[in-house]
Amino acid sequence: MSDPLEPAALELALAALEGWRHEDDKLKKRFRFGGFREAMSFLVRVGFEAEQRDHHPEIFNVYDRVELALTTHDAGNRVTVKDVELAAAIEAFLEG
Repeated sequence: MSDPLEPAALELALAALEGWRHEDDKLKKRFRFGGFREAMSFLVRVGFEAEQRDHHPEIFNVYDRVELALTTHDAGNRVTVKDVELAAAIEAFLEG
């Protein structure tokens, strides 16, 4: 079982994750791409990264827009280090 992050740890994590926010006990971010293919390519990368970590985001996609919401089920659907690590990995492959 995972432990939810304490508020101070969550605040520190968010400071390092540009554009991510804490809302409804989830880490969330909206992304916009050049079109549907680009958005779907991003989602495939997210899918592989999430599966490798056995940690799966909520995904919303319409054409060139994607919204991700990260939460940990075995922590009572609250944010844990697993969510922060997946968000950081997503940011890393976007930068690369």
